[in-house]
Amino acid sequence: MDIEFNKNEDSLKQLSFQLKARHNKVALGGGEKAIAKQHEKGKLTARERIQYLLDEDSEFLEIAAFAGEGMYQEYGGCPGGGVVAGIGYVKGRQCMVIANDATVKAGAWFPITAKKNLRAQEIALENRLPVIYLVDSAGVFLPMQDEIFPDKEHFGRMFRNNAIMSSEGIVQISAIMGSCVAGGAYLPIMSDEAMIVEGTGSIFLAGSYLVKAAIGETIDNETLGGASTHSEISGVTDYKFETDQECLDHIRNIFDKMGENPKAGFSRVPSAAPKLDPKEIYGILPQDRVKPYDMMEIILRLVDNSEFEPYKDLYGQSLICGLARIDGWAVGIVANQRKIVKSKKGEMQMGGVIYSDSADKAARFIMNCNQKKIPLVFLQDVSGFMVGSKAEHGGIIKDGAKLVNAMSNSVVPKFTILIGNSYGAGNYAMCGKAYDPRLIYAWPTAQLAVMSGASAAKTLLQIQVASLKAKGEVITPEAEKELLDKITDRYNEQLSPYYAAARLWVDGIIDPLETRKVLSMGIEAANNAPITKPFNVGVIQT
Repeated sequence: MDIEFNKNEDSLKQLSFQLKARHNKVALGGGEKAIAKQHEKGKLTARERIQYLLDEDSEFLEIAAFAGEGMYQEYGGCPGGGVVAGIGYVKGRQCMVIANDATVKAGAWFPITAKKNLRAQEIALENRLPVIYLVDSAGVFLPMQDEIFPDKEHFGRMFRNNAIMSSEGIVQISAIMGSCVAGGAYLPIMSDEAMIVEGTGSIFLAGSYLVKAAIGETIDNETLGGASTHSEISGVTDYKFETDQECLDHIRNIFDKMGENPKAGFSRVPSAAPKLDPKEIYGILPQDRVKPYDMMEIILRLVDNSEFEPYKDLYGQSLICGLARIDGWAVGIVANQRKIVKSKKGEMQMGGVIYSDSADKAARFIMNCNQKKIPLVFLQDVSGFMVGSKAEHGGIIKDGAKLVNAMSNSVVPKFTILIGNSYGAGNYAMCGKAYDPRLIYAWPTAQLAVMSGASAAKTLLQIQVASLKAKGEVITPEAEKELLDKITDRYNEQLSPYYAAARLWVDGIIDPLETRKVLSMGIEAANNAPITKPFNVGVIQT
């Protein structure tokens, strides 16, 4: 082990430690005082409910844990988007769990809350996963109602998704474990079965104060829409329970008796750990993202037995393509090669840049994986496509379009891991969020933007300096440096994977050692959804 390896290892381990610390803070939701108030009411918190519900010692893949981080500070913030969501196991069956976190503004819906809920439903719909809603919400956060209520991807889309999933035979179970008001009342009642906890659960279109204001009727909330009312009088709910635990036990009983559905049939054999130590990834990945490294060394520490079958390994070497297994699942891997390589013509190619021959190779590899029904994994550390007259004359746009076309039209499930850079059109070609990966996660080393921080800052500086000079202002070298530092700091903040995770541009940030778990659980989820659409790329220029 050399000194460079040790420096890299220290850097990435520190980033992973910071990741864990930040997640622990998010897991507290609205804080320890708010958690104590939940307990005083006899209620479990959202995370406690999920832990009790899921099979003991089973894996849980959290979705969008950092949603809303750093946002809505004028309202006190919205940790985790005010909801906890993820893929887990109930009675051995994979499912999506969505639980309102009542410690965060009483579970009220911010714009990011809606976005996170819709993302969780999207994952469930794509992978045909049963959904469990643990409802405890005060409804729309009124100060921001204009950003959450009326548009296509706002609050109401969730109930539309309820209806679509029901029509497609995707089981949805709801437990009303706290407030459930106004339009939100439709969510549990559009589920297949709804249950309610006595004394804490309530559901109504308008609470007692609004009823008094609207029609002059005086009534308390429990009589208006409590557990007894809806279980004995209205028939709105199907079951009534005295405690959170009893309610969650009944959900487990329902799952215990559910039948099996058809599978997609992706290849899986018994899992095997990588022969090369995955912990060595910490030292292999450079802390200086400009430095080259061999992406194959990363891949061999992620795949079973450290075995990889390369595709066209002597051609288009700035992209690595090939077959492997991850936790027993067969996968096709498309990864950016970050070391400097020599092309078939003897030309040196920069690492992390997509060239024409690489794009052409990857497009054909993706087509082959679709033909063979092999899920695709994209490992991103990409600066973009090659530019300049030589690249343009060689048809880089045409070859890049082939890759984007094949990737966009893939019918096999796609999974994306952002390892390092994710810049510009490279993000698109390597299956960024816009291209419907079933899951997209980032390592703490990832950066996501149109271009690198240094390039963007210099470009933005030139624009701002030109604008100031046009107004007749004199810019001293000191003022120019101060402006550059300000621009750089702002842009670097936006490059952060936490900035991306807060806005759900990625589904989460993970320690590199969690990559196998994410991909395995993702493919297992995708295996619940048989492929019914034929693969067709339409018109491609050759």
